[in-house]
Amino acid sequence: MAVLQASGITKKFGKFTALDGVDIEVKEGEVYGFIGPNGAGKSTTIRVLLGILKATGGEVKIFGMDAWKDAVEIHKRVAYVPGDVNLWPNLTGGEVIDLFAKLHGNSNKSRREELIRKFDFDPTKKCRSYSKGNRQKVALVAAFSSDADLFILDEPTSGLDPLMERVFQECVMKAKREGKSILLSSHILSEVERLCDTVGIIREGKIIETGTLAELRHLTRTSLLVETKQPISQLEQIQGVHDIENLQQGISLQVDTEKLGDVITYLSQFDIVKLESAPPKLEDLFMRHYKTSNRGGGAR
Repeated sequence: MAVLQASGITKKFGKFTALDGVDIEVKEGEVYGFIGPNGAGKSTTIRVLLGILKATGGEVKIFGMDAWKDAVEIHKRVAYVPGDVNLWPNLTGGEVIDLFAKLHGNSNKSRREELIRKFDFDPTKKCRSYSKGNRQKVALVAAFSSDADLFILDEPTSGLDPLMERVFQECVMKAKREGKSILLSSHILSEVERLCDTVGIIREGKIIETGTLAELRHLTRTSLLVETKQPISQLEQIQGVHDIENLQQGISLQVDTEKLGDVITYLSQFDIVKLESAPPKLEDLFMRHYKTSNRGGGAR
């Protein structure tokens, strides 16, 4: 069952098209990774999903309701964490968390205290004194202590140290186990790879790839390090082989995953002494799509 369904979203600012036919589906109990560089349209998409911006075209349904017309009702069941949290400077962090809880109407006080402890957060200080990381902690504690059914997280770990990133990841997995749905926009590809069931890659306002990590693996390359008794000849002519490099400990190369079997069969005739392989990563897929793109001045 789809908790969030966006179909053919377009958003224009004058003559500039920020979003061009974006499709997103987040199912119940699923973590959906939404990745792309600055200017690709991630934050614009999220603002449309939240009903902050009205789409020029297309349709967004959340819990079966229209994201623009029914935004107030939808927000009762949604927790949102932006990448840059602005807080009231004269309130303490604890007071802001309590304020968000009252606005949401369904906060869990014991969970709030547990999260404050896990995030090593001091809720007694005024918000004006908080670093960027501590401002993020306020939003994260407020979000995960709520009983939301859908979490929309836009670069939520910006400013957090690695230890706190791990706490955040635990929170996401706990929410998933409880059957909650999460849309996670992130630059941290290892985080997306660790947490997400489905990934959507946005480029210049268009979704260019979407699917489970298993479905996208064929688009990445496997790294091989091979050492043989005999010199390997004509390797550069084998289909699917890229980035050959002679090293002291052997030859390093990249192989299109769908050609991996053929390449290993070819290498075996030279008497393999050592063969090391590294599985394809989401980062490889991401960089392969963006290495030729150097677009600036787009939508955020």
